Amino acid sequence: MSAFPAFPSSCAPSDIVPRLRAAGCVFAEDEAELIISTARTSADVEDMVERRVAGLPLEHVLGWAELCDLRFAVDPGVFVPRRRTEFLVGQAAALAPPRAVVLDLCCGSGAVGAAVGRAPSVASVELHATDIDPAAVRCARRNVGTVGGHVYEGDLDAPLPATLRGRVDILVAIVPYVPSGEVGLLPREARIHESRVALDGGGDGLDILRRVAEAAPRWLTPGGHLLVETSERQAPSAADIVAAHGLSPRVARSEEMEATVVIGRRDGRLG
Repeated sequence: MSAFPAFPSSCAPSDIVPRLRAAGCVFAEDEAELIISTARTSADVEDMVERRVAGLPLEHVLGWAELCDLRFAVDPGVFVPRRRTEFLVGQAAALAPPRAVVLDLCCGSGAVGAAVGRAPSVASVELHATDIDPAAVRCARRNVGTVGGHVYEGDLDAPLPATLRGRVDILVAIVPYVPSGEVGLLPREARIHESRVALDGGGDGLDILRRVAEAAPRWLTPGGHLLVETSERQAPSAADIVAAHGLSPRVARSEEMEATVVIGRRDGRLG
């Protein structure tokens, strides 16, 4: 018995794979199976293949992305969660108390905060998330809603309720960290189909991280942690920025996942 819907032969992997491969899709066989298993009709299959061949990210074509073995909605134009971010999610979940207050700044699709909230070690979560991009906010509300969280539209922490101050156990931020001069070097899928505001980190790639590090002490509870993703090259400077704002920094690195996370712990008492 086939694992896929009974679509016409023109929608079979043997027909789709050559088209995807010709368009430069390295994992054409896997992508064909995902498209077929996601589509509801043969017309959907053809439409999805055409959009993928035209260069749209696979996740935008499917309408979802996988992170930590969970599926999250990803709408066109919204930043696609990267697999390397699973390392940050794992670090955050390990530091979170069983009943955690989690804040996801620059949340994009909201997948990161929601994945932390759905981690087996987190018994319950109070999740808050923000993004400046209205399209991202609409998408995030679907994903964050799976754990009963709240999504606010605005610039970083500006739209957050004052009642959250000093209560956050885990603050995660997948900040844009590509230097402005290097955005044009990104893969075509990212630079054309994802919002530039989700990619461009300013001159040295650390502008948004500086703002997040400055804001973090206002929201973190004593003993709470800030976790930001960055590149291995930027990590020493990022750690210095975190330290300059009163957090105790350390750098976590996964060679296997090519992921680097700077973690800052808030010590002391609330002022």
